[in-house]
Amino acid sequence: MELRQLQYALQIAQERNFSRAAEKLHIAQPSLSQQLSKLEKELGVLLFQRNTSTVELTHAGASFMEQAQKIMDAVELLRQEMADISQLKSGKVVIGSMPITGAHLLPHVLPTFRRQYPDIEITLLEDSSMNLEKLTAGGKSDLSLLSLPLQEPSLTYEVIGEEKIDLAVPESHPLAARAKAGKPVPVRIDELSGESFIVLKKGQGFRKITFDLCQQAGFEPKVVFESNNMETIQSLVATGMGITLVPRFIARAPRSEFVPVYLPLAEPVPSRTLVVAYRRGRYLSKAAEAFIETFKETLNDLV
Repeated sequence: MELRQLQYALQIAQERNFSRAAEKLHIAQPSLSQQLSKLEKELGVLLFQRNTSTVELTHAGASFMEQAQKIMDAVELLRQEMADISQLKSGKVVIGSMPITGAHLLPHVLPTFRRQYPDIEITLLEDSSMNLEKLTAGGKSDLSLLSLPLQEPSLTYEVIGEEKIDLAVPESHPLAARAKAGKPVPVRIDELSGESFIVLKKGQGFRKITFDLCQQAGFEPKVVFESNNMETIQSLVATGMGITLVPRFIARAPRSEFVPVYLPLAEPVPSRTLVVAYRRGRYLSKAAEAFIETFKETLNDLV
């Protein structure tokens, strides 16, 4: 049994498709099928049930993948530990990030990290929070910038900071007048019952935060439009299509046009907890730990 065979089997299990797995592994599909057959013959069991349209794990396959992942994690642990022992003169950290959150925070973090650790390569992986959790759980990223709560039970995390949440309304909205006073008058979330909400699409963590806050205030938000992009949502709010809740770092970002009016929310001011998540039990290299610390310090300075 070879490590590459374990890697191949794990990729097939993740993709549930031989063609996609072969593409991700950068090998020909016949070679992948040949290596899997060789592995199954050595083990004396079928790992997958195949037919013309689907590839499914057998009972033996599910048990095999669990142990194979542990073995690959142990190999990665050994590599990382040896790199640390050698003073980490070079290294690589794969960072997962939600696109809009990353766009407003990472430009503050990455230059600082690069100055302090010029020989560490950073690879950025952008996706929705739901997909990032899956990618991190599957070892495709070392760390991911997410917000609580996490849905993937195999992940653990370190809190890097709290980000307050603001309300965004069109300039023509009656609540916008509260922003024109010397000190904006906070808005209670229960005052938003009956309003038209523009929200992120399913799979985005902040969508759940918005729904939870409205439900805690005693109502279901009336959704009139959804988008994958918080910038698009804010522009639509500015044009009068509805209102939305916005993380404060994103609300602070400068815009040239289509700018909504931002208002603070009443006490207790809601916030989201930003975390750096990684797979439970996964060894964190010194480079990854340094990135987390740099992120914490930078966020603290921003707050």
